Amino acid sequence: MAVHAFIFPGQGSQSVGMGRDLAAAFAAAREVFEEVDDTLGQKLSKLMFEGPAEDLTLTENTQPALMAHSLAVLRALERDGGFQLPDKAVVVAGHSLGEYSALAAAGSFTAAEAATLLRLRGRSMQKAVEPGVGAMAALLGAEMALAAEICAQAADGDVVQPANDNGGGQVVISGHRTAVERAIDIAKARGVKRAMLLPVSAPFHCALMGPAAAAMEEALGTNAPRSPIVPLVANVTAGKVTAPSEISRLLVDQVTATVRWRESVLAMVAMGIDSFVELGAGKVLTGLIRRIAPDATCSSIGSPGDIEAFLKTL
Repeated sequence: MAVHAFIFPGQGSQSVGMGRDLAAAFAAAREVFEEVDDTLGQKLSKLMFEGPAEDLTLTENTQPALMAHSLAVLRALERDGGFQLPDKAVVVAGHSLGEYSALAAAGSFTAAEAATLLRLRGRSMQKAVEPGVGAMAALLGAEMALAAEICAQAADGDVVQPANDNGGGQVVISGHRTAVERAIDIAKARGVKRAMLLPVSAPFHCALMGPAAAAMEEALGTNAPRSPIVPLVANVTAGKVTAPSEISRLLVDQVTATVRWRESVLAMVAMGIDSFVELGAGKVLTGLIRRIAPDATCSSIGSPGDIEAFLKTL
């Protein structure tokens, strides 16, 4: 019998058309999209289904959109397939904003609460740094220890730090643009296979996001999570957490801290998990896990066909 972790994607997994077939096929999915639309006072679902892509990729839209898609998949599984998360999942985890999706799936937030928090998170992260001041870059063929050394060498009084340890020799760094550019040059000189700037609107998961962390701390003070029905493996610690106060603290810390995805996956494998199920848009996390834990089974569920196929495996 497979031991499952259910995982939830982060920014970069979005695409125009996401969720459209789910809404057509499942009333439970439509209800999630309608709840998020009503909460935000915006036809976010129309933007997801029809675009334009440049509006969907705005951070303040992308974050609640990805959460809504993930939760729509889960609600369809529950209502139409009789699926219950605590019966099948040992833990949940999400990549960056995906932690909010994971927590909503585990009952710590409603869809409306998660959407409200993610809209604020997206806007706050966008506002934290003036356009052009920050940047992010991918180092391909670099492990975490080397990436940290490169950042330390490149800083020179500026901020530059590992933002995402995605595994498989893929580390994303973030900080002041000048320091990130220095880090790219150092990485190339040190034999890193590829080092390139990423087309992002702000330097996420670094110390420059301090104002956004403060905004989230205030918001979570008035919109605190409840205990999850399944433990969360947190980005910041790569460990299990269930206490609401600890979840809140880690969600605040996560805004400026490294997403320790590689370590999180290895921790889940050490717990005995041998099956990872990605709920929502795209297959980014599934691809990363195949490099980190090649012996594990991976599947992604984002469409009605995926739901039907997954239910047959249970």
